[in-house]
Amino acid sequence: MFRGQFRHTIDTKGRVSIPAKFREAEAGIAGDKLVIVPNGVALEVHPFQKWEELEQRVNALPRFDQDAREIRHRYLSLGQDVSLDAHGRIQVPQDYRERVGLRKDVLVVGMQEYFEVWDVERWEHAQRDPARPMDELFKKLADKGV
Repeated sequence: MFRGQFRHTIDTKGRVSIPAKFREAEAGIAGDKLVIVPNGVALEVHPFQKWEELEQRVNALPRFDQDAREIRHRYLSLGQDVSLDAHGRIQVPQDYRERVGLRKDVLVVGMQEYFEVWDVERWEHAQRDPARPMDELFKKLADKGV
């Protein structure tokens, strides 16, 4: 389980250190194998096993289902295998850093089954977005039984 937020930096070679707490959680799931995927605003980092489970759920859908085809094209096809190095870092390719605006200062954000790497400024801007007040979000989730 990935919980919490941790500030880090991306070095000049595009490597970002994964928090020790997250490395420990990852070791219990799939060792040092991860899958990274840009989601438009941040970089998602999935334990390899959890990513495979997601792929299997999508693959269980009918082959010609339009939504399944679209998620394969726009999301699953971007998944890239990476491994933690001896220092607990992952390498993020330049084009993936550009897709989600990762520069130097980043925030690693736990999302329970996976975590995200955000540019700090982009995260702070997203958190100030008044378009969806927390009270409204809590009410919608309560209506769904959460």
